[in-house]
Amino acid sequence: MATPLTAPATRANVLPRVTRLDPGTSPSGARPSTPSTAPRLSTLGLVTVLLGAFLPMLDFFIVNVALPTIDRDLVAGPATLELFVAGYGIAYAVLLVLGGRLGDLFGRRRLFIAGSLAFGLTSLACGLAPTALALVAARVLQGAAAALMLPQALATIQSATHGERKARAMGIYGAVGGISVVIGQVLGGVLLSANLFGTGWRFIFLVNVPVAVVAAVLALRSVPETRSANPARVDLPGTALLAATLLALLVPLMEGRAVGWPWWTWALLASVPFLGTAFVTVERRAERAGGIPLIPLSLLRIDGLRTGLTMAVPFFTGFGGFMLVMAVALQQGLREGPIASGLAMVPMAVGFFATSLAGPRLLARYGSLVIRVGAVVQGIGLTVLAVTVLTDWSGLSPLVLLPGMAIAGTGQGLVMPPLIRLVLSEIPAERAGVGGGILATTQQSSLALGVATLGTLFLTLSPSIGMHAALTWVLGTQVVLTLVVIALSTRLPRRIG
Repeated sequence: MATPLTAPATRANVLPRVTRLDPGTSPSGARPSTPSTAPRLSTLGLVTVLLGAFLPMLDFFIVNVALPTIDRDLVAGPATLELFVAGYGIAYAVLLVLGGRLGDLFGRRRLFIAGSLAFGLTSLACGLAPTALALVAARVLQGAAAALMLPQALATIQSATHGERKARAMGIYGAVGGISVVIGQVLGGVLLSANLFGTGWRFIFLVNVPVAVVAAVLALRSVPETRSANPARVDLPGTALLAATLLALLVPLMEGRAVGWPWWTWALLASVPFLGTAFVTVERRAERAGGIPLIPLSLLRIDGLRTGLTMAVPFFTGFGGFMLVMAVALQQGLREGPIASGLAMVPMAVGFFATSLAGPRLLARYGSLVIRVGAVVQGIGLTVLAVTVLTDWSGLSPLVLLPGMAIAGTGQGLVMPPLIRLVLSEIPAERAGVGGGILATTQQSSLALGVATLGTLFLTLSPSIGMHAALTWVLGTQVVLTLVVIALSTRLPRRIG
């Protein structure tokens, strides 16, 4: 990587607080964090927080491969199927920044443990859900628990690692985030086919329970407690307006087609610009008044953060829609079983993992060019997939899909970890929770937007033009989104810190 990812000299963000001024303290009365006084995240601690980050990201996608089975078992219907996926993502996205803020305030290890246990309980509720609506409600609560847990993992890495160790940890975090997406589909297929203890699709949720408990227990012993030196109060108006904006955008996009686009869907969509403007106004006013809003808009003055978040929207929107649509197309269109559907994603996972491991060395040598080349490679892979689907639908199988999947995964592995590194590299350590929450909110909102838009496009076109043509349209749309990422990547600085 180009330069070590070091924390700037800031007020200490660790416990205990300094209560008197002495030489070397900042004007606020807190000692600057230094390698000798700041907590150190051990290898076991790093594994623990990465496990906590892995679970929520895995669970966004693990349900995809089980959707047809859930549909048959609970008589769900297409619109409810989208809610299974996007309802989790919406709750996750809405509450992520709030979760980061609570960690800054009450202690990140404490919130990580609480979030882990809550994630285990809500996973149990998903696994025992008797009806489709009960499953949707449990998934929303599971998303809220994930929002409590994940920001603490990222903020702990930022505040309890330093120098080259921080750079490596950030690289691993980015790789885990990407590989969890594909592993979710593969693992979901394996668990569904195994039908362990006769639980069927329910086991994909029940398996989270012991893993979440293990993460909580390990955190007690291996994760240091950190928090912001000057934690801000919870921004209730900002949280409410952000939630309202995302719900007004995503709910009608997911449900409008199924209910025939009644007036309220158009009213909600029309309200999005006004709600978004109100959110920005409230956040700016709070920051000008000396407070710390839910999303400090001053952070967007950081070039790397602003450009990276702009690129993340089209990248993750396409990715979220792609993973849902491929799972449904393979199982409902080609009548493939969950194992075959999951195996189709293996070449993508292998390509992603290989290039994400090589990413740090490539990033150090070639800088932001790695992201641009990765986006081009992903676009080539998606084009190969589109041509394959269009010309050989009847003979489609995991083996036939292998070239396109492998190429697309290789490109994604060159884009995602460096993009995450770019976004986070310049965020001050005392804003680690907020910065991590902003990134995760953008990522999860974009994934949910992809499910809502590309999923709706696919389900709308399938009855009229056929599933293979509808899938080709979705892949073509993702190619266009990839071109947007390529265009935006030209604005990146040569070096990524």
